[in-house]
Amino acid sequence: MPELPEVETVCRGLASSLEGRRLVSVEMRRPDLRVPLPPDLPERLAGRRVEAVGRRAKYIVVRLDDGTALLCHLGMSGRMTVGRDLGPPGRHDHVIVKVEDGTEVRFNDARRFGLMALADADALDLHPLLAALGPEPLGNAFGAGVLVERLAGRRTPIKAALLDQTVVAGIGNIYACEALFRAGIGPLRPAASVTGRDAERLVAAIRDVLAEAIEAGGSTLRDYVQASGELGYFQHRFAVYDREGEPCPGCTCDVARTGGVQRIIQSNRSTFYCPRRQG
Repeated sequence: MPELPEVETVCRGLASSLEGRRLVSVEMRRPDLRVPLPPDLPERLAGRRVEAVGRRAKYIVVRLDDGTALLCHLGMSGRMTVGRDLGPPGRHDHVIVKVEDGTEVRFNDARRFGLMALADADALDLHPLLAALGPEPLGNAFGAGVLVERLAGRRTPIKAALLDQTVVAGIGNIYACEALFRAGIGPLRPAASVTGRDAERLVAAIRDVLAEAIEAGGSTLRDYVQASGELGYFQHRFAVYDREGEPCPGCTCDVARTGGVQRIIQSNRSTFYCPRRQG
């Protein structure tokens, strides 16, 4: 599933093509994705001018000139493609938006786990999809004190807590593994035990890894591409994720003896970590 850096990268690509421009038409090529699409979506969007494209957690937020916001989630395999002369729609191009300058935006979702919804732009924090979300990890409201407060009393492992979108928004499996490695914190450690300097290191690691991933255009492992169709490149910088049995960066141990990066299953997801460096 695309995580915060991938969604942020898509938002930036959409913003450069949509902001300030009017939407001419919207074609819905099926009635639903994960949930039913708004049946009046074409009528609600046609003729509207895009004021801004932003992000909340893993949601794309397109603000329109009538006070409406279009919320989009890419799900497991969704992608937004922007361009001209894109050719005939593909089998999984479920929503096609045409812009006044001839640009098209296609929402392609092979597994149909994505969604689109309409909301009041001035009350987004109250929308059912967004109301329970935690703070943005790159925002000013997120710091060591906030993290400690949200982890207090939690016996769940810290890796699982970071994936809880009510604790902090937008972090998924890849960047939780990478941030915990950078902070030197084991994924099995009880969440409530991450306090003081540990929490400060973890917050800094989360911020750094997300910022670097955004700069690299996200991580392309399976379906994700940027809005331009270009791949992300942060997967070439992974320290531990998907590197089972390999040495971690700066490794000084005998990998033949230690086994290198380890992989365990937590909540039906793969966790990668270095037992020697993460306590």
